[in-house]
Amino acid sequence: MQHRDPQDLYAWESKGLAAVDTALAQESAGLVMLYHFDGYIDAGQTGEQIVDELLDNLPHQLVARFDHDRLIDYRARRPLLTFKRDRYTDYEVPGLELHLVQDATGAPFLVLSGPEPDVEWERFAAAVQQIVERLGVRLTVSVHGIPMGVPHTRPVGLTPHGNRTDLVPGHPTPFDQAQVPGSVEALIEYRLIQTGHDVLGVGAHVPHYIARSAYPDAALTALEAITSATGLVLPTVAHTLRTEAQRTQTEIERQVGEGDEELVALVRGLEHQYDAVAGAGARGNMLAEPADLPSAEEIGREFEKFLAEREGE
Repeated sequence: MQHRDPQDLYAWESKGLAAVDTALAQESAGLVMLYHFDGYIDAGQTGEQIVDELLDNLPHQLVARFDHDRLIDYRARRPLLTFKRDRYTDYEVPGLELHLVQDATGAPFLVLSGPEPDVEWERFAAAVQQIVERLGVRLTVSVHGIPMGVPHTRPVGLTPHGNRTDLVPGHPTPFDQAQVPGSVEALIEYRLIQTGHDVLGVGAHVPHYIARSAYPDAALTALEAITSATGLVLPTVAHTLRTEAQRTQTEIERQVGEGDEELVALVRGLEHQYDAVAGAGARGNMLAEPADLPSAEEIGREFEKFLAEREGE
């Protein structure tokens, strides 16, 4: 089989690369690289919210761009074009890009994001490893949401993974062993660990009945874990997510409060299950009375109706 250089998959931006080299001269310990790709399971849009807020609110510049024409299946995820009157006027080019970002103190870090590659996963993972080594990355961090049978009335749990789970203490894994569908994020983690690099993954537990909607509580909890683990200072992003989390919780509580007794019983059952597993006492809210645990089908039916009503509003 003919050897193909992973570097053929991406191109450096000269100004961005020079900026990273300047940053490395000041950050002798190396940089942190946060990575997240759209397209795989990301319950509550956890990783997507964090990446969007980072790139929307913080100074950043392009360092490298991947060849999306080679990595993305357009027929599986069709890019959007804008049609105005009698012609196409805009095209949203899929961007699989690496940016150099500055936190509130001016400390540099890297963000790799975009659509998850559909093909050439091994070459892509090898390309990411090249970037990690070329740019002196000391720790790579991935973030995503995991749909779980938990209630929205309890704190968001976390499942740290990788070889640096010590950076997120106090979160024992609820899993023993399982085979799960693969993702590029997971493959990158696996390959980097094999080659001796430090990797941390942060999975936030999202109530499965709202997993398809943005759940800022999960993004905020994951962000707080990342800042604690890395030392990055991101108050603007945290403030935005906290504000959105309060608004979302208020809306969910309003919807649940207006729901029928069956809906309230479903959430109450999840609370009971959560408290039994976590060993936590009831928090004294309106859903804290005992109830039988609902089936997954009952939960799904009621909250599909809940989400449909919310979307309608």
